[in-house]
Amino acid sequence: MAMQRNLRVGIAGFGTIGKVVGAYLDRGIDGVVLAAVSARDIGRAERVTASFARKVPVLSLAGLAGFDLDIVVECAPAALLRDIAEPALAAGRTLITLSCGALLDNLDLVDLAKRHGGRILVPTGALLGLDAVQAAAQGEIARVHMITTKPPEGLDGAPYLVERGVSLRGLDMARRVFEGSAREAARGFPANVNVAAALALAGIGPDRTTIEIWADPEVDRNIHRIEVEADTVRLRLEIENVPSVENPRTGRLTPLSVVALLRKLGSPLAIGT
Repeated sequence: MAMQRNLRVGIAGFGTIGKVVGAYLDRGIDGVVLAAVSARDIGRAERVTASFARKVPVLSLAGLAGFDLDIVVECAPAALLRDIAEPALAAGRTLITLSCGALLDNLDLVDLAKRHGGRILVPTGALLGLDAVQAAAQGEIARVHMITTKPPEGLDGAPYLVERGVSLRGLDMARRVFEGSAREAARGFPANVNVAAALALAGIGPDRTTIEIWADPEVDRNIHRIEVEADTVRLRLEIENVPSVENPRTGRLTPLSVVALLRKLGSPLAIGT
């Protein structure tokens, strides 16, 4: 029997997350291989990839769209989602997206994927329990609520806060800065709560999933607590993620979740739903 060829992976966005994913791919993941990366700052990306064991081209987004790939890992700013997703899905590729908050307002991309044989995969990211929520959603879920608590520097500058003239600098006690739906949270905090969108997509949707966001100067981790009431289960789950040094809005677990998904795609054994 002929051996199956490795799946060719391109990374769209080579910042905090993309660099970690690229480094793991360069070290080797069975069944997949890093074929190219794209970056806004091509020179800086070339300096990073210069240390890789296997030379890979650094391209513009347009260049990546025309490259021979099987999988595109999107880890760019949310505003670039469509620029990355449309050509990838139209070519029948698999898109692994971390901007799932932006995906909530661009669900026509799912239809695009269906028409051309592409797929959209949303990794677990910095959350937990999505398998259980997806399983519960096969029955009846009455309530999904998430409480996110972050250090102030991880939230300051979010569009929702800027529009309201809210600054979190100098905050000396915990403050709830948002309460509403997952859809509203994803729009108002696009760099902070992609986890809310992932939870909504796994369960009862972005308008019924409710979110609280807290800024707390006493915490040094990004904390997410999930509460689910369903006819089959009651869930109370909490995770404390260590923020990335380079970008405190992103947890260090997030790129490793992408790596785990890539390993799953290339492995003959897959664990989890």
